[in-house]
Parts: sequence; C-alpha cells; structure tokens
Amino acid sequence: MNSEGYPSDSVPLQGRYEGFYGQPGVSTVVQCISVSVPPEPPSDHIIWSLCCFLYSNPFCLGLAALIYSIKARDRKVVGDMEGARHYGSTARCLNISATVLVSIMILIFIITFTTVTVLIKQAVQRSNYNYNYNYRG
Repeated sequence: MNSEGYPSDSVPLQGRYEGFYGQPGVSTVVQCISVSVPPEPPSDHIIWSLCCFLYSNPFCLGLAALIYSIKARDRKVVGDMEGARHYGSTARCLNISATVLVSIMILIFIITFTTVTVLIKQAVQRSNYNYNYNYRG
C-alpha cells in the first residue's frame, strides 16, 4: 500500500543520520520496499458444513450449507472471489442456523430427560412408601 504522494521507488537521503551505524562521511541511501499482500481468499466453510450435514441436519440446513460451500469452493477455483464470498457467507449463515437449532434441541432434550427422570424417581419413592405403609404382615 502506497500512501498518496510517496512513490514505491527508492528514495535517496542527503546527509548522514547520526544514530545509524555505518562508515563515517558516507551518504546513506534508504530503500523503501512496498510489499503487495493479496487479500485472504474467502472462506468456504466446507468442514463446518460437512459436520452439520453428518451430525446435525435439522430441516436439511446442513445439506443446503454443504451445497453452498461446494459452490463457494468452485467459485474460488474459477477466480470469482465475489461469488465465492457470497456463497461462503450463505453457507456460514446456514451453518450457524443449523448449529443453533441442534444446540437448542439438545438442551431441550437434556432438560426434558432430567425432569422426567426426577418425576419417575419421585413416583417410585411414593409408591414404595405407600406399599410399605399399607402392608400388614
């Protein structure tokens, strides 16, 4: 990235910098090197989509996310980074939705299972108490 007004060539400096270790009396030349770093390619979230498809596929959201991830990867291979970014973003949203839905369903299952287990245990204890109370042997 070049700032406005500064070329990316080398810029010779006149004079000598006192804090710079070098030969005395020799002018110092500083080269500015500009490095162009390409932007990071858009992510296609294929691993997350595979996990959502295999382990948690509520309302076929995992399958849809997998399809969009594959489309994003195809676009990235072709060189269409904007299309890959769009499909990758859609795949990410679908993966988030699938993960949240499955997490909520697991939480509801745990709460329901715990509640039913406690209620059955209380009912068994009451029936044993009543059985022992009414038993006259």
